[in-house]
Amino acid sequence: MKVTVIGAGNVGATVAECVARKDMVKEIVLVDIVEGLPQGKALDMQEAAPIHGYDTRIIGTNDYKDTEGSDICVITAGSPRKPGMSRDDLLAINAKIVRSVTEQFVKGSPNAIIIVVSNPLDVMTYVAYKTSGFPSHRVMGMAGVLDTARFRTFIALELGVSVRDVQALLMGGHGDSMVPLPRYATVSGIPITQLLPKEKIDAIVERTKFGGGEIVKLMGTSAWYAPGAAAAEMVEAIVKDSKRILPCAAYVNGQYGLKDLFIGVPVRLGRNGVEEIIEVELNEEERKLLEASAEHVRKGIQDLERIEAAAS
Repeated sequence: MKVTVIGAGNVGATVAECVARKDMVKEIVLVDIVEGLPQGKALDMQEAAPIHGYDTRIIGTNDYKDTEGSDICVITAGSPRKPGMSRDDLLAINAKIVRSVTEQFVKGSPNAIIIVVSNPLDVMTYVAYKTSGFPSHRVMGMAGVLDTARFRTFIALELGVSVRDVQALLMGGHGDSMVPLPRYATVSGIPITQLLPKEKIDAIVERTKFGGGEIVKLMGTSAWYAPGAAAAEMVEAIVKDSKRILPCAAYVNGQYGLKDLFIGVPVRLGRNGVEEIIEVELNEEERKLLEASAEHVRKGIQDLERIEAAAS
C-alpha cells in the first residue's frame, strides 16, 4: 500500500516516521511546497530504516505526481496562528491551503481515504470532504484519537497505572468544546468513577480540554509527537482492516441528532474508512454538551462561508 503525507512540518514528518516504524506499507510519500524539506526528512528517515528494521520506502517530493495511486492521504498542511492573526484569518488561510492540496492530490488518487489533521480540524475536514467529492466514509479528521490519548495519559498519571490498561471515550469538536465522557472511562474494566473522586475527574477533564494549549504555553508551538502518532494509529487501522473502535471526526447525517458536519464520534475504522458510526447512550447533560460542541463546529463552517462570500 501507498500512503501520502501532505505537509513535511513537525506533525507531517512524525506521521511519516510513525507509519514507517510500523513497517506495514510499501511506500510513504512526504510532500511539501518547500524545496528540499520533504526530500531531506524522507532521506533521514530512510537512513534510519536499518536501525529500526523497516523496509518501507520513503520519498520526499514537491510534485503531486509522485503521490499518484495512493491508498491513504494524511493532510497536515496549514498555517499556525501567529501574533496579530484573527481566528477568521486562520480559517481563511488554512481553508485555502487544504482546498488546494486536496484538489492536487485527488486527481491522481481518486480511490484514496483522506485523514485531515490541519486546524481548525472539524472545519478543515469539511473543506476536504466538499473539495474531494469523495463519499463521506472516505474522509475523516484526526482529533479524537489524540484527545483521548491525552485523557488516558492524565488518568494513568493520576492513578499511577499503566496507560495500556486505561480506556476512555471522548466526543465532540476538537478544541475547548470537546466532550470527555468519564462515565465511559475504565482501568482494566473498572470505571474511573470508582477509583477517583469527582473533583479529581473534573480536573482531568479540564486538563484534557486544554491539553494542546498547555503544550503551546510551555514551548511556544503546537504539539507534534502525539498528533503524529494518533494519525498513524488511524492509518494502521485502515491498512490492516482491523475494525478498531476509535473516536474520529466523522460526517454525521442524523446520528446523535446531528446533520451535515464533521464531529468527533466513536467509529469502526477499517479498509473502507469509517465503516460505522457507533451511537452510545448519552445522558441529558452529555447530550447538551455534544450539541453545544456541534453548534461551535457549525459556526466555524458558517464563518468560513461568510469570509469566502465576502472575498468573492
